[in-house]
Amino acid sequence: MLPPVTLVLGGARSGKSSFAEALVSEAAPTRLYLATATAGDGEMADRIARHRARRGQGWQTVEEPLDLIGALAENGRADRPILVDCLTLWLTNLMVDDRDIEGEISALCAGLSDIPGPVVFVSNEVGLGIVPDNAMARAFRDHAGQLHQRVAAFASQVYFVAAGLPLKMKG
Repeated sequence: MLPPVTLVLGGARSGKSSFAEALVSEAAPTRLYLATATAGDGEMADRIARHRARRGQGWQTVEEPLDLIGALAENGRADRPILVDCLTLWLTNLMVDDRDIEGEISALCAGLSDIPGPVVFVSNEVGLGIVPDNAMARAFRDHAGQLHQRVAAFASQVYFVAAGLPLKMKG
C-alpha cells in the first residue's frame, strides 16, 4: 500500500521512472499517469511514446504541463494512485512561462494533503554536479533543490535511484 505522498529522485536515465511505475503498478490495477512533459520536438515525442509503451495496460494518462495541483485535485481518487512524471519538467515549464516559482511550489505543497489518493512524484536530482555557468541554469538548480526539499519534507517515503537501484532515504 502506498502512503499519501512518495518522492522518487534520480539522475537522467537512472531508472527512477521505471521504479516509480512499478511502485504504482503494485498498488492498484488502475492508475493515473500525470505527464508534465510536452512534445516540443520529434525527439521528445519519441521519448513520450517509449514511456507510454513501457507502461502498458492499466494506465490512464493526463497531460498537464503547468497546473499540477489542479490536475491532482481533479483526478485524485482513493482507489487510484497517481504517478507524476516529472517535477523538474513541471518546474521547467513554469520557468519558461515566467510563473511565480515560489508561489507554485507553495501551492503544490499546501494542496498535497487534500488529494484523496496516493501520489508518487518523479524528479531529476540536478544538484550533484558542477555549478552551472549561466544564471537561468543556476536558478533552475536552486528552484529544483527547494522543490525537492519541500516535497520530501511532506512525503512519507523518499527514494533515490541510481543505476536502476533504489535507495530508500525516508519511510
